[in-house]
Amino acid sequence: MANTTINTKYKDRLFRLRFGSTEYKDDILSLYNALNDTSYHDANDLSITTIDDVIYIKMKNDVSLLLDGNMPLWEQQSSINPNMPVRGLMYFGNLYSQYINVNRMNIYGRKLLQIPTPQYIVFYNGADDYAPVTKLKLSDSFINRNDSGDFEWTATVYNLNKGKNDALLLKCKPLSEYMELINRIRRNQNCGMNTVNAVNTAVDSCIADGIMKNFLVRHKAEVMNVCITEFDEKIYTESIREEGREEGREQGREEGREEGREEGREEGLKALIYSLKNFLPDFESVFQTVIKNEEYCNVTREDVQKYY
Repeated sequence: MANTTINTKYKDRLFRLRFGSTEYKDDILSLYNALNDTSYHDANDLSITTIDDVIYIKMKNDVSLLLDGNMPLWEQQSSINPNMPVRGLMYFGNLYSQYINVNRMNIYGRKLLQIPTPQYIVFYNGADDYAPVTKLKLSDSFINRNDSGDFEWTATVYNLNKGKNDALLLKCKPLSEYMELINRIRRNQNCGMNTVNAVNTAVDSCIADGIMKNFLVRHKAEVMNVCITEFDEKIYTESIREEGREEGREQGREEGREEGREEGREEGLKALIYSLKNFLPDFESVFQTVIKNEEYCNVTREDVQKYY
């Protein structure tokens, strides 16, 4: 824990570095086609807007709408988060506001506006076991259950780990290579390497094997920084959680000890009162004798009466 540091200079994740740059539009288009079973080929029609840690992909067509009338938004997660629908709702609120303003739409008019269909995809590549594809629903968060579907928002989570969505990885080589780098870093860590060596060794081996070679050679320093930050942050977060769990366990043990002490004190008071009853003439004499005992000086008449 003491040796773990967080590099706050680099806020991006490897996923956004790989799939959120205009420099690699062909790879982004490849992922779009793989997800939607389409075959678009002109990456020049694609533009990117990022919001925090997500990628919003905008593609033009003849009437300057989004590709196929869809508004795709991608996010990568290395931990399971059931709150993605809430986050997606907030992201898309921003996106729709921008879209309406840019296109000078009148939301107060009598004409029904046509807005792009949302498509919210979350890519999960953490170490915990998770289903290949999961549909998370906003309604799962409602305090009062509502299954009507009147107020729904979904996030589709794709598990990118081996054996979960191999068909998707086969259709998108850049995504498959991205996961290969992640898996090599993870294997190196499992073999006992620290984060820096695990990342450096994985990057060098991918370059040697022709995996994302041009990308890694050109951006090795950036990749090193974002990967070290990302994996160190995961270790840091897990350490904080473990510390919290240990504090909770210790608090539980202390509460148990305190409860035991309280029970022992109560039993002692009960035994003392029973014994005094055999030697003292009345309740007042018993009470006065009890409160002279340092252990029970704060007990009330009601406490003594309970066992008298």
